[in-house]
Amino acid sequence: MSPDTLQGSTIVVTGVTGQVSRPLALALARDNRVIGAARFSDEAARAELEAAGVECVPVDLVSGDVGALPADADYVLNFAVAKTNDWDRDLAANSGGLAHLMEHHRGARAFLHCSSTAVYKPDGHRVFDEGGPLGDNHGVWPFLRTYSICKIAAEGTARWGAERFDLPTTIARLSVPYGDNGGWPAIHLHMMLSGHAIPVHVNAPSVYHPLHADDILAMVPRLLAAASVPAVTVNWGGSEPVSIEEWCTYLAEVAGTEAHFEPTEQTIDSVEIDTTRMHELAGRTTVPWRDGMRRMAKALHPDRVP
Repeated sequence: MSPDTLQGSTIVVTGVTGQVSRPLALALARDNRVIGAARFSDEAARAELEAAGVECVPVDLVSGDVGALPADADYVLNFAVAKTNDWDRDLAANSGGLAHLMEHHRGARAFLHCSSTAVYKPDGHRVFDEGGPLGDNHGVWPFLRTYSICKIAAEGTARWGAERFDLPTTIARLSVPYGDNGGWPAIHLHMMLSGHAIPVHVNAPSVYHPLHADDILAMVPRLLAAASVPAVTVNWGGSEPVSIEEWCTYLAEVAGTEAHFEPTEQTIDSVEIDTTRMHELAGRTTVPWRDGMRRMAKALHPDRVP
């Protein structure tokens, strides 16, 4: 495998109907055999994927039903996530389902598990390297009470699976993904266009590392090339740290609206990350955040963005 491209490989992409993995699978399907795994409750998403050549295979990670996936796949990209707020169900899918998936694909050349910077314990304006303290970051949001804990549990499973099955693995802690099909900044833009204030933590600014879909695609081959036993863990985000306040002010400007902020303790705190290891393993990102967010805004609101 080239560290810069994937060609002629069989690649399983789980959670393939998601905001991050769908454009990734569509792009990879141009030069590879891509098998998309999900529950496929969204028939329109399935139709789009199949039209682009992605083979869609229903799976159930809660029960561990992954047997229909090709066991001889070269690479597995795990972007599946359950966030139903049911603790038993979400732990079964995110941790137990991952164990079943790694066992089924124990012969793969490399396994990429997409985690989240939501695993870091809120700590003001600390810059988190991969050894930073873990904790319940997203529990403050009622609709994501299980998210951080399940992501931490899944990382433990990924490390166990890498050593148990001698399966080279990369655990990538994703910051804020976005692209022409949306993301957290797109939600903020929609809120501003609807006249709503943006909640930000009282301990301003709220800094993250937005990562454009183009950079996600470019970095996946390098993250797979870095996979190892024991698993390697790496922060995964844009090379430029950017605050919610900054990107909302910019998006408001390009869309001809105003940004209003609502400081509160009932939202997630800043999670700035150390990208040193990412730069060593996967290089720097290439899409400047202003360029990427203008593209996103124009794609989603062409009537508002010139």
